[in-house]
Amino acid sequence: MTTFTVFMAAESRARFRDLVAAEWIKLWSLRSTAWVLLLSALSVLAFNVGTAYDSYRYWTERDGDDRAAFIHDGIPLLEAFTSNGALVYMLTVGALGALPVVGEYGTGLIRTTFTAVPDRRSVMAAKVTVIAAVTTAFGAVVSAASFALTQAILSGRDVGIGISHPGALRAVVASALLAPVCALTGMALGALVRHGATTVAAVFAVLVLFPAVLTDDRRWTAVLSHALPLNAWDRLAQPGGPPDVYPWTATGAWTVYGIWALIAAAIAVTAVQRRDQ
Repeated sequence: MTTFTVFMAAESRARFRDLVAAEWIKLWSLRSTAWVLLLSALSVLAFNVGTAYDSYRYWTERDGDDRAAFIHDGIPLLEAFTSNGALVYMLTVGALGALPVVGEYGTGLIRTTFTAVPDRRSVMAAKVTVIAAVTTAFGAVVSAASFALTQAILSGRDVGIGISHPGALRAVVASALLAPVCALTGMALGALVRHGATTVAAVFAVLVLFPAVLTDDRRWTAVLSHALPLNAWDRLAQPGGPPDVYPWTATGAWTVYGIWALIAAAIAVTAVQRRDQ
């Protein structure tokens, strides 16, 4: 009995690895995958590097007080990953996360997939694994490149910072991990909506529009605002303490990251259990 149990466990692990390999092949067989990643990276870097270059270019026009405030307020760290860059980043990786699901539903291939592998949850778990891995690596590369390039530019005016600067490593890691959080959210919305354009609109509403309509001047709206990925990233990437009426901790922001990723993965895995289209 023990031998049989071990054998079945080994077979189960091998099968899941095969599913992950299949999802990896399917993801990279789509031309849109590479293009989305490339254009996303270039867009984010363009926003961030462009902002840093503007600071470099007009540095001589600043007076002494303005230069001191630039350093004191932590602007070099803010320019390492700007809010505009973060918005583009969130939308593109959110759309990428939805792609493996809405793409198969749009073409009808999902029926073939579920016929070949009746265990739908395993199929979706493999999709989650692949998207989480790809977007985590993507986020790490983009975040590190953005930090390195922006600080190299600012160093030309002797205001660039290193990774050992207080808050710098946290900001880089937070920016990197924002990618899988948003990608898994996109996948969860794709599993629920199952239509490409509508899913992209839902990603925009959940990740960007909803945070924009919430304010921090009332406790209940502040709590809702703090529970969103965009504001969690802002809390982690912002130098020093937040000037909110209802401030919160970095630990709380990391917790928001974890909860969103886990809930999104759970929705993606379970939403397809009884629906084919």
